[in-house]
Amino acid sequence: MNNARKLLALVLAVVMCLALAAPAFADGGDELAADVYTLENFDAAGYEDLSYEVYDQVLGDFEAAYDEAKAEVDPSTRMGKMAIAEAKLLEAGMGVPMQNNTTAQGISRVIPRSVPSVEWGYDETYRGYKNLLVVNERPLTPEERSEATALWKEKVGTGESYQALQDWAADKGLTIADEIAFTYTATPQTWDTLASAQATSGEVLSPTWDGLLIYNNENVQVGALAESYEVSPDGLTYTFKIRPGVKWVTSQGTEVGEVKADDWVAGLQHCCDTQAGLADLLYGTVVNLEEYGTGAITDFSEVGVKALDDYTLEYTLETNAPWFLTLMGYSVMAPLSRDYYTSQGGKFGTEFDSAASDYLFGTDPDHIAYCGAYLVSNYTYQNTITYSANPSYWDAENVHNKTITRRFADGTDPLFGWNNFMDGTFYSATLTAQVRPLAEQETSEVDESKNYVEAYAYANHESATAIMNWNNVNRYAHANLYNDPSAMVSTKTVADAERTKAAMLNQNFRLALALSYDRHAYMTVLYGEGDPDGQMTNSYVPGNFVNAANEFTVSIGGEDVTFPAGTYYGEVLQAAIEADGYPMQVWDPAGADGVGSSFGFDGWYNPEKAAEYLDKAIEELAAEGVEISEENPLYLDMPYSDYDTDMSAAQQAVKQSYDETLKGLVIVNLVAAGDQDTENDSNYNPLDGYMMNYDLGGLTGWGPDYGDAQTYLDTVIPHGYECIAWGIF
Repeated sequence: MNNARKLLALVLAVVMCLALAAPAFADGGDELAADVYTLENFDAAGYEDLSYEVYDQVLGDFEAAYDEAKAEVDPSTRMGKMAIAEAKLLEAGMGVPMQNNTTAQGISRVIPRSVPSVEWGYDETYRGYKNLLVVNERPLTPEERSEATALWKEKVGTGESYQALQDWAADKGLTIADEIAFTYTATPQTWDTLASAQATSGEVLSPTWDGLLIYNNENVQVGALAESYEVSPDGLTYTFKIRPGVKWVTSQGTEVGEVKADDWVAGLQHCCDTQAGLADLLYGTVVNLEEYGTGAITDFSEVGVKALDDYTLEYTLETNAPWFLTLMGYSVMAPLSRDYYTSQGGKFGTEFDSAASDYLFGTDPDHIAYCGAYLVSNYTYQNTITYSANPSYWDAENVHNKTITRRFADGTDPLFGWNNFMDGTFYSATLTAQVRPLAEQETSEVDESKNYVEAYAYANHESATAIMNWNNVNRYAHANLYNDPSAMVSTKTVADAERTKAAMLNQNFRLALALSYDRHAYMTVLYGEGDPDGQMTNSYVPGNFVNAANEFTVSIGGEDVTFPAGTYYGEVLQAAIEADGYPMQVWDPAGADGVGSSFGFDGWYNPEKAAEYLDKAIEELAAEGVEISEENPLYLDMPYSDYDTDMSAAQQAVKQSYDETLKGLVIVNLVAAGDQDTENDSNYNPLDGYMMNYDLGGLTGWGPDYGDAQTYLDTVIPHGYECIAWGIF
């Protein structure tokens, strides 16, 4: 941020604080906040500067530390500085880490390691499903899963592991399906993969396109739509040779063109034009991309991506980014058929207008072009998505699963997944609190003395997708401004809303909330007593996501501390938090069989410390003219999934933990949604922070796009993806 903007932000801050401190404001704020904070009354002109002011106030320490980390060129020292920066983020109390997007325990017919296990992009799951090996007869036992994994380890590096896993199944008398089915839980907001940073759209679309490179099941990156590539000695130029003869087709399989180098040029420009936040991943990396995306330049030919000829693609980077190749499986690097896009009303640059009457691209599966392993052959809203193998796919002969079916789960039936698993439709099931008793009544096919839980239950691997429960520190919407202002209307008055905002801008108050959240109770409701904390995470960047190749020294708590080679990110993160005097435990050195982990325990819930932070906040807010007492409590709204039996019970458990810790000084209102789409409109679908309609409960997640902590922390810089959850940008 430049100094002029900071100066303006400071002026705004003074004005805002004076308004909050004036007792007369509360006396005159009896109107419903939902009637005052409307789209018509929203100050769009001042919102950007106000967002910067709020960001500086709540995350200024993080931003300074993160800028220092990004400037570091030594990889090991860089990792340490990234961890120190995240410590400032967690200490700000913006929310509490939740879970890692896997289930604590499950039962599955999937053969382990038949798809890549890299934790970034879509190669691991949704694109990898073309080769997912699922047995027909029964679930696999934990022992069989370990046996298959050991076989895979033995074959890694030979290129023979995939066939070896198939042979292993055959030796056990197990047959492998050539079609699979599983669920989805959120409606895609677009069918344009370059127009959304949300996983609900990206994952659905990932089987429809291929990238330049792809990971195989041995986690080796191999050519996909690029046959080969070269990197210049200075690491700033990447040149790809595009595979000739690959076809673009429609959902009906009709050929509409050949995949050429220019399709990546068109794709990246369109990605910027949509302003969906996806292109931000490459801001500051690809030459002039940020300048184009922010409007500083309008000529895309000045951006560092060129089609040198039909089959030669070149990227020029501003800085050495060794993680650049690991981005190839993520949507930001997807190609776009320029000819097909323009035939559907698409335009580029300043002429781009997705609201134009003739703009059809991405409106449904029939208005996109495909170059991936699958075509969407059927889509029924909130019911079914069916993928059929693309006969024109460049590697069609190696697509194992010919059909993929995804069935929509709206959350109303807690046994939806289990029933589909038991009738052979789905290939895995989650052992939720409701499912576990039913699984215990089923007799194992491999040992009649055991039930399904005893014979088949296993702990899922730790996913690197981090789900956070954020607080809205700059709330404007008090109804669903995104889609339906009559939905999820808050009962708070304007005075209530302004008092809440003042409290949310107080670090001690936010920490009181974070340490009051009983995640164990939440997880127990959802997953039962078996292993409720199994998927719980305690940091934003997983503690064992990266480690140091060499010894390094960083400054922690004002002292230089040297860490040995092999040190994990989480070790430095924990050291920084302890040095700063905060009580959160984010790293367990005994976790993961002694390797260390940030998963599987609750290092945040601390009612005693929460009460101390609340007392400090009340004292500080009183000095600003904001009273919080039993007679004048503070009100916070949290979205309530009344349509989902499991989730609503879990949210009730969370409310209870708040009530017990905050002792009536803070009242949590559960605002019923009625259905999933309406709830998503309050806390997930909006692309602007001012439309986020909640105080507590902004559940959003982020999975890594490449192998560096920056892939997470870039989402929490100004205009980063997660900022929206905080009510800014």
